[in-house]
Amino acid sequence: MKCITFVLSLAFLLCLRSSATTITFNQTLTDGDLLTSNANSYALGFFTPGKSTGKRYLGIWYQNIPELVAVWVANRDNPVNGTSGVFFIDGTGNLVIQDRNTNATVWNTSLSLPATGLERAYNCSVQLKETGNLVLYHDPDRRVAAWQSFDYPTNILLPHMKFGVNKKTGLKRFLTSWKSPDDPGTGEYSLRVELTDPPQGFMYKNSVRVWRLGLWIGSGCSNIPRMSINFTPYHGIIDEDEDSLSYTVPDPTVYTVLMLNATGTMNRIIWIGDGDEGGPKMKTWAGLWYIPKDKCDSYNPCGAFGVCNPYIPGGSGCQCLSGFESNSSTQEWALRDDRHSCRREANTDACPNGDGFLKLTNVNIPYAETTFSDKAMGFKECEEHCVKNCSCTGYARQDTTINGGDGCLNFYGELTDMREFVNGGREVYIRVSASSSALPLKKSKGIRRNWLILSTGISSAAVILLLLYMTWKMRKGSPTATNLEEGAPADVVIFDLNTIKLITNNFSAESKLGEGGFGSVHKGKLQNGRLVAVKRLKTNSDQGVEEFKNEVMLIAKLQHRNLVRLLGCCVQEGEKMLVYEYLPNNSLDYIIFDNKSTVPLDWKKRFEITLGIAQGLLYLHQDSRLRIIHRDLKASNVLLDDSMEPKISDFGMARIFGEEQTEANTNQVVGTYGYMSPEYAMEGLFSIKSDVFSFGVLMLEIVCGKKNKYQHTENSVNLMGDVWDFWNEEKPLGLVDPSLGGESYNIREVLRCIHVGLLCVQPLPNDRPNISEVIFMLSNETELLNPNPPGFMVRKGYSTTPSSYIESGGYQSISMTVTQMEGR
Repeated sequence: MKCITFVLSLAFLLCLRSSATTITFNQTLTDGDLLTSNANSYALGFFTPGKSTGKRYLGIWYQNIPELVAVWVANRDNPVNGTSGVFFIDGTGNLVIQDRNTNATVWNTSLSLPATGLERAYNCSVQLKETGNLVLYHDPDRRVAAWQSFDYPTNILLPHMKFGVNKKTGLKRFLTSWKSPDDPGTGEYSLRVELTDPPQGFMYKNSVRVWRLGLWIGSGCSNIPRMSINFTPYHGIIDEDEDSLSYTVPDPTVYTVLMLNATGTMNRIIWIGDGDEGGPKMKTWAGLWYIPKDKCDSYNPCGAFGVCNPYIPGGSGCQCLSGFESNSSTQEWALRDDRHSCRREANTDACPNGDGFLKLTNVNIPYAETTFSDKAMGFKECEEHCVKNCSCTGYARQDTTINGGDGCLNFYGELTDMREFVNGGREVYIRVSASSSALPLKKSKGIRRNWLILSTGISSAAVILLLLYMTWKMRKGSPTATNLEEGAPADVVIFDLNTIKLITNNFSAESKLGEGGFGSVHKGKLQNGRLVAVKRLKTNSDQGVEEFKNEVMLIAKLQHRNLVRLLGCCVQEGEKMLVYEYLPNNSLDYIIFDNKSTVPLDWKKRFEITLGIAQGLLYLHQDSRLRIIHRDLKASNVLLDDSMEPKISDFGMARIFGEEQTEANTNQVVGTYGYMSPEYAMEGLFSIKSDVFSFGVLMLEIVCGKKNKYQHTENSVNLMGDVWDFWNEEKPLGLVDPSLGGESYNIREVLRCIHVGLLCVQPLPNDRPNISEVIFMLSNETELLNPNPPGFMVRKGYSTTPSSYIESGGYQSISMTVTQMEGR
């Protein structure tokens, strides 16, 4: 239904009350008023971004979050000077922003509507939906949107907002960056869709491609990190009417958006509302992942049939695919825009003399001159389809479902924009000649892979046998605490449930030492007077039988002065319990964070504790019979004995690595926010360098006496950010724990700990030292590398007023800056 052309002086329009959920034809929203969604999740009003003064913009933000980003801006290129702006529905049914001082129209929706009668003017209304979508209606029932803000995104893609092209109407929904944190005007970066088959997205700097999202296949774009699908599932529509992509957030309490910032970085940011249980509250926007993040994320860095490896130090990271050779005699990619960097090996033309396909793993889907796609085609048929056509240069699964599937992609012509990932990439098959030197290498890799499968099977069988042995011991007859006192073998002792109840006084409140993530810890006393700590898992604990067995088997095999000693366990009547040596001085977090702690901790002891933790990690990573990644190193998981010797505890999340294995990945990211490395939190990748990152955070906490997550300076909301700021300002001692006193610590040791701590929390794993190198650097006066900004260094605004913009730092770290937005 349409509105009439109806000229009405603003003087006769009704003023909107300070906050409303609907604006009708005869109402206005002035500077200082708000239009809110029904449940008060979003608000629309005038604001001033960043450090700009006097310029006012009409925008939408989260209403119930104190530090906000403007998720949409109407008059981004034409601000109102001062507070004279007014927002209303005019007589043509358009939304209008007008400057009351000059009566000039600043912005409008530009809908072309004929006059239809005076009585219908009052049917027009505008509402702000709970999705953050501003919707204009021309019918009284508000069933059909005449215009909506979701069709005209600015720099943020909200949940449910579509990104793509409506092929029937020609409407293009794309993102454009702000000019700067202080200016929401149309910037030089944009994220747009190219209508190929399948469609794919590109980031442009003005008109030049700088990054490719990849093909829209399966559960998202092939070049976007596959974050937890259950966390933000992607939804694609590819049909004759529309090519679009959107995402949802199933948990309504989670606030997360995709943002394109002024430097050309795509960020996934999330609102963090609380700190650790029992700890101080922290409220801030934080980065989950960002793109581009390394030299291989730029568009087509290595040319045709070249692949980029970001983990090759120095240079471009480019190399030719196996079966191809460089066009350049120097084997260098000095000019990164060379689209003909690699060619087939000499005398190995494909097809005429037979051919084969080289399997590439953990790579992205390449860009091809032409791509054939078929969602219904099986993988074997897909291969045959490519083999029969000599112009087909490669093929891959289309992966048409969230849980993985087949479908077919065939590539024709030169393959460009290829890169490698550590893990989580795709499999792509490249056509090479049967005489190519590349194909035998494929066979050797298969042999190695088969041996890995065989060795993994043998290891799994050994674990099963061990578990069966433990079960047999329990059924045969569980020994009591007396076995322990009488000098039983060093194997794990299986305690009887009645014995555990006896030594803990039936788990009385008086015996309780504390509460952990998986249950309670109780103090017990054996018949000979020896004190023990009993870790009793909750019946509904997240740590199931497998995690429990994991912890038992791991700790039983580990013997080191800086690891907690496991004495026995109990699995009976639904109970799962571990019996440890009792450590009287509680955990490290209690000593350094709790003001009520009466245990003195001078610098000498702190430094010894730091080295002790490092020695424990060295044993896990290198010196033990098993190579173990802890995955949850933090202050509360470091216990202190009667001489304040540190002992690493809680191995429920630990993983065993093979001798030659350097890293692994998981779909279930576990651990503690603030200690997790970026690659683990974002991609589920963990390695010894993940533990080094956690150790770096812990070392900075020991020096400063503060948690990584606490209310920090005006610029930062975590300890890493503060340390980096103080380091750059050449006054790092300003963050040292005041309880140490100015003259009671070794300044050189403190500075070295801060320096090494910053090296440990670098964003990229390869930039962090090994734990053996950490011990050497802490123990010797050797020259150290200069650190770069740490990973997960979170910034915050300069006031508590709503914020309009989040900016990622120029370096490869998730450095989130929330600049001030003055609302209302």
